[in-house]
Amino acid sequence: MRFGATDCFTAFAMTGKFQMSAAFFRVKFGFKPATRNGVGPSCIAVPSGPWPSLLDFLTERFAHVTQATWLERLARGDVLNESGQPITPEQAQHSPSPAHTRLYYYREVANESIIPFEAQMLYQDEHLLVVDKPHFLPVVPSGGYLQQTLLVRLKRQLGLNDLVPVHRIDRDTAGLVLFSKQPASRDAYAALFRTHQVQKTYHAIAPWRADLTLPLTRASRIKEAGHFMLQHEVPGEPNAITTIDVLEVRGALARYQLTPVTGQRHQLRVHMLGLGVPIVNDGLYPVLTPERPTDYSQPLQLLARDIEFTDPVCGLRHHFVSQRQLMF
Repeated sequence: MRFGATDCFTAFAMTGKFQMSAAFFRVKFGFKPATRNGVGPSCIAVPSGPWPSLLDFLTERFAHVTQATWLERLARGDVLNESGQPITPEQAQHSPSPAHTRLYYYREVANESIIPFEAQMLYQDEHLLVVDKPHFLPVVPSGGYLQQTLLVRLKRQLGLNDLVPVHRIDRDTAGLVLFSKQPASRDAYAALFRTHQVQKTYHAIAPWRADLTLPLTRASRIKEAGHFMLQHEVPGEPNAITTIDVLEVRGALARYQLTPVTGQRHQLRVHMLGLGVPIVNDGLYPVLTPERPTDYSQPLQLLARDIEFTDPVCGLRHHFVSQRQLMF
């Protein structure tokens, strides 16, 4: 189980199955430590168990983190008890594991690489923030990315600890991302996406096929392809729908307009592959390339270019357009 870096939840370590949402956690327990350097606290419940000390529990529960690293975090005050008091290295080493209590900690990523591109803020009001994301920058913390994510950068820059993305785009994709600034109005914006009231338009550069009759609508069923990074089309009732048209042809390549109706993971990349026109510089489709240092000169040619919707709070009709460019 992966423990998130941007919000607090509980996962019982004995089973690894039970999770609570951040909202439920705050309502039920009424306490959450402050965000630090753009990173919110993560939370774990300590079950009863055979651990002679808290340090033993932490080391066993997080096998990828050494005792020395935990002692460094403890010395910095980065591990807190359920009252918000820092736990000292001495307490962690010499006190029994505090069963049936909660601990808070702040996730870290060692030797995180700097991503040399900045996002551009296009719009903000009391409730909403619209950002134009560069290629290569993840939206939220995951895996080896924490400080070098759009969410954490914005929290640090703006001091908005309640900031949450209303939707996401892939790290490889550039373009528009909407963020909610206020918990009270957050679900109103999220409901727009759930009920397909947001019109999103993407541009992509891919091979040109003169035999395709465009525009067309690709409707298929997409599911995980047996590898956690990959999706594929399978027989069955469609759960992914995209309208595809061509905007411009330049030799062997074309600039396509993609309008997704649904929002399956990797939907646009999989649908373009299914038409025999995989998006230029796609490191996943049709072939999963080996992990290697990122080549910033070869961005995926996919851009979340337009987004249009009626604001559920103020009633205004919004239309935002990315300022970023593809190959052409």
